[in-house]
Amino acid sequence: MTDDTPFQNPAHGTDDDTQLDEIETAASVDEVAEEVRDAIRHGEVEDDISDVLEERLEEVGVHLRPETIDDIADDIENDVSH
Repeated sequence: MTDDTPFQNPAHGTDDDTQLDEIETAASVDEVAEEVRDAIRHGEVEDDISDVLEERLEEVGVHLRPETIDDIADDIENDVSH
């Protein structure tokens, strides 16, 4: 009898674990971005949006490439300015 279960490396988790991590990360990024938007609207952000966003993402354990942070910061700035 053969086992049809795909090989799973316990050090790396399952594909389901990876997908859940990606979903949680995306949700965290969305939540932080919304918090930054609100802070800007309330006049609480005077620093560079990219710097504020990066700092707040790091606080929740999310580390993104600088280019990605800049893109999200640009989106936030565009949303708030309209």
